[in-house]
Amino acid sequence: MGTIHPPTPVLIVLAAFSRHAVALDWAQDCAAQTWGPIALASERFDFRETDYYRPSMGADLKKVFWAFERLGDPATLPAMKHLTGRWEQEYVGQSPHDESRPLNLDPGYITEAKLVLASTKDHAHRIYMADGIYAEVTLHFEHRQWRALDWTFPDYRREDYQAFFTECRDYLRRRRRGR
Repeated sequence: MGTIHPPTPVLIVLAAFSRHAVALDWAQDCAAQTWGPIALASERFDFRETDYYRPSMGADLKKVFWAFERLGDPATLPAMKHLTGRWEQEYVGQSPHDESRPLNLDPGYITEAKLVLASTKDHAHRIYMADGIYAEVTLHFEHRQWRALDWTFPDYRREDYQAFFTECRDYLRRRRRGR
């Protein structure tokens, strides 16, 4: 048997999308209060690859990603998913919006080799973590670029998203090297 080591700390990321700027601002505040200062923030991308969320979230969605200064333990992914689910419900209870789901939050993490997202749904390519939460390798980094897998969501195949994930990966590498 090989030697067992604790996991290497990962870069915590949060994807948030909504049609309401105020909802994204609220989510950013919640996340920063919980996970600390935001190291990197993406632009607010147009979320246009699917109409799947239109019935519950409306049209003209924007998606943003935040990466946090404080590195984390990948084993906390289930707790992060449960927490962000509670935030979504809290926002529904206090928001003036008509949509049944005005805010969607998807936590995950980045290593030098991959982007992992949490999910509440099982599938052949997802690994059960704990407490009803699964982990999915959504992208992997190979030959100096992000590569999609058969199950990678269409929006995560976008070059602009992947450019942000490269910034995140570079930030993580600098942090690990003490720069």
